[in-house]
Amino acid sequence: MSTTTPEAQQTRPVHKLRIGLIKAAIWANVTREGMIFNVTFERSYHDGEAWKSSNSFGRDDLLKLAKVADEAHSWITRQLAPTTTTPPSSLRTSPRKAV
Repeated sequence: MSTTTPEAQQTRPVHKLRIGLIKAAIWANVTREGMIFNVTFERSYHDGEAWKSSNSFGRDDLLKLAKVADEAHSWITRQLAPTTTTPPSSLRTSPRKAV
């Protein structure tokens, strides 16, 4: 029998990304203004026999951190994009009349 409460289920990230040992967790929050997203980052490391995590990043982690941040940004942008398949008015072509 599961003892997970609805509140505990709501605290899970809506999406996770990983590049190597660098991870991003994307969290959704509903506000009066609509949905907003926040992102947390962590680096996994091996300490003896145990795996641990840290939110401190070294020089060699920074490019992976930037890449996973970029991917998180892209994912969030896709979630917030309109779901219409009609191209924006600036991309529509209007029929030209013959002169």
